[in-house]
Amino acid sequence: MKTTAIKDARTDRVFTLMNYLVLSIFFITVLYPLVYIVSASFSSSAAVISGRVWLWPVEPTTAGYHAVFKHRLIGSSFWNSVYYTGVGTLVNVIMTVLAAYPLARKDFFGKNWFMMFFIFTTLFSGGLIPTYLLVKDLDLLNSRWALILPGALAVWNVIITRTYFQSTIPDELLEAAQMDGCSDFKFVWRIVLPLSGPIIAVISLFYAVGHWNTYFNALIYLKNQNLYPLQLILRDILVQNEVDPAMMGDVEEAAAKADLRELLKYSLIVVSTLPMLAVYPFVQKYFVKGVMIGSLKG
Repeated sequence: MKTTAIKDARTDRVFTLMNYLVLSIFFITVLYPLVYIVSASFSSSAAVISGRVWLWPVEPTTAGYHAVFKHRLIGSSFWNSVYYTGVGTLVNVIMTVLAAYPLARKDFFGKNWFMMFFIFTTLFSGGLIPTYLLVKDLDLLNSRWALILPGALAVWNVIITRTYFQSTIPDELLEAAQMDGCSDFKFVWRIVLPLSGPIIAVISLFYAVGHWNTYFNALIYLKNQNLYPLQLILRDILVQNEVDPAMMGDVEEAAAKADLRELLKYSLIVVSTLPMLAVYPFVQKYFVKGVMIGSLKG
């Protein structure tokens, strides 16, 4: 039996063509800066400064990457960022789940009041100076926890996680577990978390990207260079152009040249971006579910 495909109307074809055209322009607009940065990082400093790099590397070289990895603070700052991202994300996810699950329960007394308090914090905050004084009074200055505890919970992630629990975990499942003698903590650990893989993956990536990219809190709370995250070293090179030849080890002669600063900028951007780009493909498939949370109600 033959099936006849319904042809699109001319206006539909024009609309589809315009969509492809606009999306292609957006794609090129986003992609080109990334391609340029990678190409510049593999080009010679003279080619970058003279503006000869457009799409492909010119006079290919890895001198920038050699200089980056010879910097005495790059190795420690990279592992500091890994630590802040790993431990911080773990703390964030635990706090988010512990806050979102009770708010998703219909029998939780006063949940509307607690939700109002959470939302209030998204509209008003204590400000930079009171926050600094609080961190100081808690004796967290110049410690790793200064970059983890102040941002341990994001209200927006609590809201979307609560919505996911409400729309995915049926009340009948809780009632059946309670009849079998299951406690609330065991119910969350054994049932809720295994069924909440998509939302856990989404908020984990949100938190991880935030920790990996943060530098302002480190700039305020940290004085010990051995605790600096990678992004703070990147800031020093990009904004302040601080490239000390004494920090470059075997490339001391190359570091003495002012044009090496330009090459270091692009190389360090690539190095600092790659870890998140490597993680994203494994979590991307969950983003559709995460974005659609709460959009449909049955």
